[in-house]
Amino acid sequence: RVLVIGRGNSAFETADSLMETAAVIHLVGSGSLRLAWQSHYVGHLRAVNNNFLDSYQLKSQNALLDGRVLEIRRDGDGFRVPVAFERADEVVKDLRYDRVIVATGFRFDASVFDTTCAPETVIDGRFPALTPVGESVNVPGLYFAGTLTQGRDFKKSTTGFVHGFRYSVRALYRELRRRHHGEPWPVAELGRETGAAVDRIIERVNRSSALWQQFGVLGDLLLLAPDGTLRYAEEVPVGHVAQAVRAGDFGEVAAYAVVTLEYGADHDRVDPFDVSAGRPAQRDATGLDGRYLHPVLRWYRDGEDVAEHHLTENLENEWDSEDVHRGPLRAFLAARRGPATPVAP
Repeated sequence: RVLVIGRGNSAFETADSLMETAAVIHLVGSGSLRLAWQSHYVGHLRAVNNNFLDSYQLKSQNALLDGRVLEIRRDGDGFRVPVAFERADEVVKDLRYDRVIVATGFRFDASVFDTTCAPETVIDGRFPALTPVGESVNVPGLYFAGTLTQGRDFKKSTTGFVHGFRYSVRALYRELRRRHHGEPWPVAELGRETGAAVDRIIERVNRSSALWQQFGVLGDLLLLAPDGTLRYAEEVPVGHVAQAVRAGDFGEVAAYAVVTLEYGADHDRVDPFDVSAGRPAQRDATGLDGRYLHPVLRWYRDGEDVAEHHLTENLENEWDSEDVHRGPLRAFLAARRGPATPVAP
């Protein structure tokens, strides 16, 4: 009899590896089990690790316990573990196991820092509290990179994993070059034609791994100068954009658009395999009802979000139809560059 404390992928991988040798396996944890294919967060339970659920629901003497472990105490050659159940009549049940395995994740080790430079932490001390570019909120000049930076988008995007944070690391590198070496953030000149902006945006949302992996966290910027010219910056932390524009990090800016890939509202509350759940038609040019990953543009003027445009989701994630994607995007940008924006003759 084995108890695994935890209900993440590590706990399920451990349980799966023991199924051929253990008579009974229990996994215990509080809260509802979240599945990655529904939440779109890869830290939730992946299908490749959920064989244990079959052994539970199809009655192979294994079980998933919804509750809290109150204590673990020795009992001869085994352990007694009182569990406070969250949805069972017995409330607390004293269970006996031969082995107990703890698979409850990790916590940031701040012991290497002197009290004079100890960074503040978030989420019960698990991660350092950071600005959008990875700088400690209370220790200027102290930067973090990698999985420790996931506190800002915890369980919402991919900063906790290498396929996500590798792009955040590149953004930190660019910001450090700007701050400490006087090298501006890379910006491409697009000229005055709206068509050039449409081409660049369509190319980026269809080809950028950074926007795809760091959905809602990194965004491209379409910058409109006071003289009507357009410029383009790539992979800027979304939470850093407003401050950077105000500070003049991208030069003179009359208005700008933030381009991201995002899931729709309540996407994690809909069963993607439920055929009764409606999906927008791929010929729909508005894109507003899309729940799956799709491009989103938000137009800002004077620091205010004044307009928003969604490109309709697509089964193969190809957003390049003239009628459904390019045309509506062109019209949106043309309208934003209207009379309120002076254009030099």
